[in-house]
Amino acid sequence: MVRSGNIPVWKEYGYQPRADRSRKKERAKILIVGAGPVGLAMALDLGRRGLDVIIINALDFIPAGSKAICFSKRSLEIFDRLGVGDRLLEKGVVWERGKVFWREGADPIYEFDLAPIKDQKYPAFINIQQYYVEEYLVDEVERTPSIDLRWRHEATKLIQSENFVAVAIETPDEAYEIEADYVIACDGNRSPVRNMLGLDFVGRIFEDNFLIADIRLKQERPAERWFHFEPPWPGASSLVHKQPDDVWRLDFQLGWDIDKKEAVKPENVRPFVRGLLGDHVDYEFEWLSVYTFQCRRMERFLHDRVIFVGDSAHLVSPFGARGCNGGLQDVINLGWKLERVLNGSSSPALLETYNAEAITVADENILNSTRSTDFMTPKSKMAETFRNAVLELASEHQFARPFVNSGRLSKAVNYGLSALATLDEDHFLSGPAPGDICIDAPIVSDGDNDWLLSQLGPQFTLLLFSTEAIEAIDGVAIIEVRQQGGAPNSGIVDHSGLAHERYDADGGAVYLIRPDQHVAARWRTLDRYEILKALSKATGGELQ
Repeated sequence: MVRSGNIPVWKEYGYQPRADRSRKKERAKILIVGAGPVGLAMALDLGRRGLDVIIINALDFIPAGSKAICFSKRSLEIFDRLGVGDRLLEKGVVWERGKVFWREGADPIYEFDLAPIKDQKYPAFINIQQYYVEEYLVDEVERTPSIDLRWRHEATKLIQSENFVAVAIETPDEAYEIEADYVIACDGNRSPVRNMLGLDFVGRIFEDNFLIADIRLKQERPAERWFHFEPPWPGASSLVHKQPDDVWRLDFQLGWDIDKKEAVKPENVRPFVRGLLGDHVDYEFEWLSVYTFQCRRMERFLHDRVIFVGDSAHLVSPFGARGCNGGLQDVINLGWKLERVLNGSSSPALLETYNAEAITVADENILNSTRSTDFMTPKSKMAETFRNAVLELASEHQFARPFVNSGRLSKAVNYGLSALATLDEDHFLSGPAPGDICIDAPIVSDGDNDWLLSQLGPQFTLLLFSTEAIEAIDGVAIIEVRQQGGAPNSGIVDHSGLAHERYDADGGAVYLIRPDQHVAARWRTLDRYEILKALSKATGGELQ
């Protein structure tokens, strides 16, 4: 494996000069800074909407090494819209079950299923190395004519004005400037863009260290998440995840007062691995590192014409897989809103709802990550006593198991309190409420087996579980979901009945779906006036 400085390289692309170097100043609608998974996904979401996007990255390669590996069902649904979902599913390791162990016990004290609703296109989680995710996204970016990806172009200075953001950029052989209507900062937890604006995080830094040991191991083990509290091998806790290519992620809790350089020496890591796997297992080290973590965020993610997305805006612990997955929810939230602002369909006030909703997601993720960490690393004797009592009770009693917290795993966060949501006025006993993400279900589309979420495009959609007719609404796709027995081989048929069941629609239902697949409003009966009113609200028409 080649290296560039101290950074291991997965795939090198090389410096790419600008196509037209005659002008030292360019004009652009959107400039994205940072080509990690969130920046690439942001570029694809906007580019597939037909918007011209420039994305720059300071490096000219995809780094190898151990980063994000757990990608949630919601993230896979987002990747599906970006053209890479099936490729990731094919390569990744599918898992839906987790087990929690305590001390020497060979049997788990608690097991959980992360996909209680079956028969959906994507599983609860896949494990796949981040460098594969980035590579597949780059491949899709390169097939998208409206995206200009520039490797080894580094933003060095940023100045905002009323109508644009001026960004100074340096390359190996020239300096130039881009004046962009909007700059989207996807440049990671050390965000140079955030530093240029003199902004910072608020939150907690946790006083603990964790050892990542990615090993290559040819062994048949279940594709499950195994977490051990107080295991009989070194470390206060350990976590095991299977990845593609016979790579396993082992995570060990070390404590605070350690020598980090000594901790990553192979001879000091082997007792941890041997204790977990046994003395006679053959393996090779793939990656060793020690990390601490933070649960912090910016006070605001929207700063005039500079918008922060992903780790540049918020940081969480890795327990619960809420970092990159949370960033992808930012992406799908922002894309349609920025499109509407740029094409004049909505006022810039709509972007304030990105700020509010993304902060809601970040706060939910930070809360869950903080609680997980406090449970894993009790800060007092009383807290430790409580934690151990919960673990002991969980082995025998169902009521205690929800209190076991080895990392509440990522899922889409509800936007029910958003200014864009129309609250229920009709009686629904179940189904996705306003602000919830839509639920997938198998359907038949024009005679072929397909999935409900695959029918939802990049615009607003009216999902009709009704036979009533409605006139076309500008900017809204209308999809009628019929029960089995309708006209054969035409339209969308709920052949299994699961779509009607999951949307509480047996008595009829109408759902207005946002472009990011969150429910904007729902009704029992079709009322064009109510739909138009909810649509106006969902597109920012009531915002000042």
